[in-house]
Amino acid sequence: MQLKSLAQAKFAAKAAAILAAGALTLTACGGSTTPAATEGGIQLINAGKLTVCSDVPYEPFEFQKDGKIVGFDIDIANEVAKDLGAELSIVDSSFEAIETGTALTGCDLSISSISITDVRKSVMDFSDPYMDDDLTLVATTASGITDINSAKGKKVGVQQATTGAKYAAENGIDAQQFEDSGLLVQALQAGTIDAALGNQSILAYAIKDDAKFERVDDYATGEKLGISIKKGNTAMAEKVNGTLKRLTGDGSLKKFETTWFGETAK
Repeated sequence: MQLKSLAQAKFAAKAAAILAAGALTLTACGGSTTPAATEGGIQLINAGKLTVCSDVPYEPFEFQKDGKIVGFDIDIANEVAKDLGAELSIVDSSFEAIETGTALTGCDLSISSISITDVRKSVMDFSDPYMDDDLTLVATTASGITDINSAKGKKVGVQQATTGAKYAAENGIDAQQFEDSGLLVQALQAGTIDAALGNQSILAYAIKDDAKFERVDDYATGEKLGISIKKGNTAMAEKVNGTLKRLTGDGSLKKFETTWFGETAK
């Protein structure tokens, strides 16, 4: 019950943040929806700022530490902002708003461990992939769960609106849905669910130091993560891809991955 109430409160707060960001868009140009500024040929919603929507917390991609939002995605977002000559501004959004493209009404980009899918590509554009991320099933050692079939009838959790939730439904798992990964991991650790199904980068990281849990089954779904961009914004897409190419070429992307994941995500 407490988890549900917290999820509802978090969703309301994140919805308000998106509305506030959208309000900035409207007021920055005297009531116009035209972007407020152009930086290096790229139109930005707010002058001098790259406004990025992200679902916080989603450790280690994005989470709060010492009063700041940090993580793997945030390191990449900072590099994109730097290449644009802009200041990074993070808007805490629900993943539902991000994966439907709604978040892009108030943000220049969304970066939040977003798997590139054909459905999502119908409402938003994506950068080149910056990480491979298949699914995994983690469970308590006492649950008796060894694979997807033995999880049927057990208490399995997923994050709503994710590929993990879709995979669970397709495989006959009546899963409990959580608004974000933080709540999903909390439920697993509290023992209110027996297992969690989701991206291996998140769940392997969450259980790496806890002997009560094990990674029981992996699913090679071919998932790749990308940065979402408003449909048709080719100038922004080219700029973002340029940053990703630079980070790959100079070894920075691998360095960020090692910093935040070590070898736990693979």
